[in-house]
Amino acid sequence: MAKKKKTGIIKPTDEKPRVHKDLEGFDIKINSFGEITTSYDMDRINEFLNKNVDDKKLRDREDIPGRKGDTDEDDLDEDALFSDEEE
Repeated sequence: MAKKKKTGIIKPTDEKPRVHKDLEGFDIKINSFGEITTSYDMDRINEFLNKNVDDKKLRDREDIPGRKGDTDEDDLDEDALFSDEEE
């Protein structure tokens, strides 16, 4: 006999997702008006993103303090990388 597919509403779990240690306690919700509400202010979230996420559009900017990726991939010495190939 064929199994019946379960239909209905998926019950939300009360499990909290794994997050970065700097974002411990961060919570985001969308209210009935469609507004996004968070437990952290936008400046704190932007500071975390600037520090931990490499944005290729912002790599050449000098005015953003504390961002990750201060070295460009273009700065690599290609001769040093491919010197073993010639031998």
